[in-house]
Amino acid sequence: MSVITAESRVTLHFELSLEDGQIVDSNFSQAPASFVFGDGSLLPGFESALLNMSVGQEASFVMPPEKAFGAHNESNIQRMPRSQFSMDLEEGMVVSFADMSKNELPGVIAEIGDKEVVVDFNHPLAGRSLTFRVHIVAIEVAA
Repeated sequence: MSVITAESRVTLHFELSLEDGQIVDSNFSQAPASFVFGDGSLLPGFESALLNMSVGQEASFVMPPEKAFGAHNESNIQRMPRSQFSMDLEEGMVVSFADMSKNELPGVIAEIGDKEVVVDFNHPLAGRSLTFRVHIVAIEVAA
């Protein structure tokens, strides 16, 4: 297989960085990662950027929030009674909550008051443009 299609298994090195150049995630110093196109390993916007790339090709893509982790949504910020927390809290701490369906939902402690705690349920990278840098190592037909 010479180029990436919607039927590909792709092996690649990747790096995600913020607008200021800070690296969020990278596997360039490790073994490359593999995924099957459409398996949910990568966000759809990241996958579509890889279409028609070939083995050995390197590229960088600036992914706006709507193609990455979405816009920051104010309705995902919740105020909860301080009494609901039985642990020591610190701002920036990630706490696991259960949603209505009992699914795990991580929230970041944004603010701690005497009576209230503000929890941000947005993805930590929501509202951020990211640079997605890739090097394609191998392309195969997905089984």
